[in-house]
Amino acid sequence: MDIRPLRYLVTVADLGSFTLAAERLGVAQPAVSMSIRNLEKQLGLSLLDRGEKRVKPTAEGALLLVHARRILDEVEAAELALNEARGLTKGEVRIGIPSMLGSYYFPPILMAFKHRHQNLNLAVFEDGTRSIQKKIREGTLDVGVIVADRVPADLEAVPFLKEEMVVCVPVDHRFAEMDCVDFEDFFEEELVLFKEGYFHREFIDRVCEKSGLTPKVAFESNLIPLTKSIVRQGFGITVFLNMVLKDEPDLVAVPFRERVFLNMSIAWKKGAYQSIADRAFVDFLLEHAEVAADK
Repeated sequence: MDIRPLRYLVTVADLGSFTLAAERLGVAQPAVSMSIRNLEKQLGLSLLDRGEKRVKPTAEGALLLVHARRILDEVEAAELALNEARGLTKGEVRIGIPSMLGSYYFPPILMAFKHRHQNLNLAVFEDGTRSIQKKIREGTLDVGVIVADRVPADLEAVPFLKEEMVVCVPVDHRFAEMDCVDFEDFFEEELVLFKEGYFHREFIDRVCEKSGLTPKVAFESNLIPLTKSIVRQGFGITVFLNMVLKDEPDLVAVPFRERVFLNMSIAWKKGAYQSIADRAFVDFLLEHAEVAADK
């Protein structure tokens, strides 16, 4: 069975454009258009609504896309399994990591994993947890770090880290001498926050939703060094995982009165085939987490 028309259909539907799909697939645009036209003729159905601005699947196309994605996933899994049976491992782990963990938790783990498995490659992508989930579903990431208490039904996940979320203030701030901070007092301050889609921001949004409070957002940035600099200079305060504020003498970590702990999981697509490299990385990460928890 030639699955190219299905792959072309899925790519066009995802990108909303024959031109962009052809570029991603590395083929000529007429080949993509002709292949999908032949598939429509074979089925006697119109699969794509070829609008002026964006190509969208028809109702019949959307139905076929559900099965097409499943077929492509199974074909990829079969190819990986056969390659590994011949001793040819995938050899690469594509992992998505939020910036805070990527900067302060994962570097020694990634280096230790590479030292143990020198023939395996790691491709690390920094992103928000919501985007990481999407990319795992799409197959552009093999595994990724997400918030443990919000695992979608189509992903498998194993918790590996529990860390406290704390208020970050400069040493001369009124909170610096306090044992803890109320949410009400925190939200009276000018805040420096990550952009939407990151667990840092989602934590703030959940607290606001629960308490009915409104944040005063002075700055939005996903850059941790910039955020720290803004806080040091007194233009706002923020929240970080506690690990981010170790060895920062001019910044103070203050817990919330209602202590907040964030649980993180390593996740992958449910039912998808995991290569030897993927399994090796997940096992290594969980092994490291167990050792760290015992210390």
